[in-house]
Amino acid sequence: MKQIPYIRVGTSYYKHVKAPTIAGHFNEILVHWNMETIKQDHGKDHLSKISKYDGFTCIPSHQNFKQEYLGFYNIYSPLSKIPKEGDVELSLKFVKHIFGKHYELGLDYLQLLYLKPIQVLPILCLVSKERSTGKSTFLKWLKEIFENNLTYLTNDSFSSQFNADWANKLLICIDEVLFNKEELTERIKYLSTTNINKLEAKGKDKREVEFFGKFILCSNNEDNFIKIDANETRFWVIKVPIPEEEQTDYLEKLIEEIPAFLYYLANRKTHSKHLTRMWFTAHQIRTNALIKLVQNNRNRVEKELASVLMGVIEKFDLEAVDLCPMDALLALNRTRVKTDLTQLRRLLKNDWRLSNKDNSNSYRKFVIWTDGDINLIDAKGRYFTVEKSFLTQNFDDLMTG
Repeated sequence: MKQIPYIRVGTSYYKHVKAPTIAGHFNEILVHWNMETIKQDHGKDHLSKISKYDGFTCIPSHQNFKQEYLGFYNIYSPLSKIPKEGDVELSLKFVKHIFGKHYELGLDYLQLLYLKPIQVLPILCLVSKERSTGKSTFLKWLKEIFENNLTYLTNDSFSSQFNADWANKLLICIDEVLFNKEELTERIKYLSTTNINKLEAKGKDKREVEFFGKFILCSNNEDNFIKIDANETRFWVIKVPIPEEEQTDYLEKLIEEIPAFLYYLANRKTHSKHLTRMWFTAHQIRTNALIKLVQNNRNRVEKELASVLMGVIEKFDLEAVDLCPMDALLALNRTRVKTDLTQLRRLLKNDWRLSNKDNSNSYRKFVIWTDGDINLIDAKGRYFTVEKSFLTQNFDDLMTG
C-alpha cells in the first residue's frame, strides 16, 4: 500500500517531500501544503485518510525512535542507516586523527551523541592553521551519520535572532567560526548547558522549546577565534594535525562504514564516567590548544601585570610574590598601562581566583623605582599571594624570550 505523504498537525496540512542534494542524496522535509490542493490532486475523500496530530514535539532517539507521542508528531528525524556488525578500522583511525591523545574520550563523545542524545556535552572546537586537516571531513561524516539532525550555521546566522532552522537539531556546526563579540560567546555558553531555548521564526511569536543541541566549531584561527577566560570549562579545543596521507575518496569509505560504526558505538563500553553535567571533567578535556586560546584572550593589563610579577620573582629568586592592588597599580603606572584599582581587584579575585588576607598583615612589598630598579620593602596590608607556578602555567608564552 502506497504511503500517504500528507499529515495534518492542528488545523494545518503538511507534505513529506524529498529535497535532492548535490551529493545525490535526499533530505526529507515537511512542507506546508494547501488543503484545496490535496483535494484537487487526490479528491476530497483523501483528506479522511491523512494522519492527524494535535501539534509538533521533538524527542530525540536513535535506537527507539517513535514518530508519534501522545497525539503529537515528532519532528526529530530517524536515522536511515541501520547498525550492522562489520569493519570499522578506517572510522577508528579517523577518530584517532581528529582527537589524538583524547581518542577514547572522542569515541565517548560520539557514543553519547548516538546513545544519549539529550546528554549535555562540551562545545567541541577543532582548530588548525593548516588546511586539509580533516575538520570539514569530520563535519561531513557526522552529517552522514546524523543526517537531518545536524545543521550548518555561519557566524551571521548564529548571531541572528531567528533560530527556527536549528533550535531542534542535535548538532549545530559552525565552520570558519569567528566570534569577536563577547555576547556571542555568552550565548553559545548558555545554550551549551541549558535545556530550554526560545524558538523564533520570521513573522511568528517566540515560543519556549526544549533544547538538546550540541555545538561543534571549526576554525583556521587557533589564537582567538572566540573570547573565553581562564576559568571556562565548557570548551573542548583540539588542534587537528595534517594527515600523513591524503585520500580523495576518504569520506566515501567512511560513509560505507557508518552502519558498522553505529553497531560499534552501540556495543562499546564507555571509557569515561559521568562526573559532571557535561559528562567530562574540565581536567579531562583540557588541552594545550585551550591554554593557548585563553592566553591570547587575556587583556593587556593582565599580561603586563603577569610580566611585572615574574620580573620580581626572577630577580629575588622567589616561589611567590605578595601584593596589594595599589602595589600593582603603581607598578603598571610605570609601564604606562592604563587601569584602576577596581579593575585590578576584579582581575585578582575573579579572573585569577585569588583571595586576599582577612586582616592587615606584614608582607614584603615590591617597589619599582623611576630608574626601573626593583626593591622589596616591609609593609602591611590585606595582600594577595601569586604563585610562580600560576604564572608559568597560565602565561608561559609571555615568560620566554
